[in-house]
Amino acid sequence: MPYKSLGELPDSVKDNLPKHGQEIYKEAYNSAWEQYADPVKRRGDQSREEVSHKVAWTAIKNEYKKKDDRWVRKNK
Repeated sequence: MPYKSLGELPDSVKDNLPKHGQEIYKEAYNSAWEQYADPVKRRGDQSREEVSHKVAWTAIKNEYKKKDDRWVRKNK
């Protein structure tokens, strides 16, 4: 189900990502939720939710990297 606010995000996201990262996650998740509504567009037998979470984490990894125990913005 798409997220309407940052407060609805999973604890693993809220507890680890800075606000900007949470915003990226939410937007990427919601976009993937719409894009992969049709099971034919998904690879394998992953659920719509699984695919959306994977897409969201990939979007995070494009902008952030893990340093020690925190996510920090990449220098571009």
